[in-house]
Amino acid sequence: MIDTSSGAGLLGSVGQGNYSAAKAGIAGLTLVAAAEFERYGVTVNAIAPAARTRMTEQAFAEDMAAPESGFDAMAPENVSPLVVWLGRTESAKVTGRVFEVDGGRVSPAQGWRHGPVIDKGARWEPAELGPVVTQLIAGSPEPEPVYGSQ
Repeated sequence: MIDTSSGAGLLGSVGQGNYSAAKAGIAGLTLVAAAEFERYGVTVNAIAPAARTRMTEQAFAEDMAAPESGFDAMAPENVSPLVVWLGRTESAKVTGRVFEVDGGRVSPAQGWRHGPVIDKGARWEPAELGPVVTQLIAGSPEPEPVYGSQ
């Protein structure tokens, strides 16, 4: 099974809250379906492509193509080789992954991960949490920027 999400579903996209939420749901469903279907030998992955389509043709500037090489980084046909590979026997052990794919780039998204923890062993009081949260954030990488926020 190969689902289609979007970078907007992985990082968000300014002005597209509903689209981002829907595509994030697909990424989440991919992870859960992979865990549930593993016992049946079914792999479940998702792609989060960036390519020029009728919906995005105005968003992706034409100058993203490299005329000197003839390589159009935003051509939709750059996405299909990964889809084909994910359907091949050699990908049988790859499941529960979301791949960003565009141009000549393929990248497995790292998604939400557990971060650093401070455990008091008891319920926190709201007034105690300021320094704790500050310390936790200081030990965590900055979140990736939301598309369109820069």
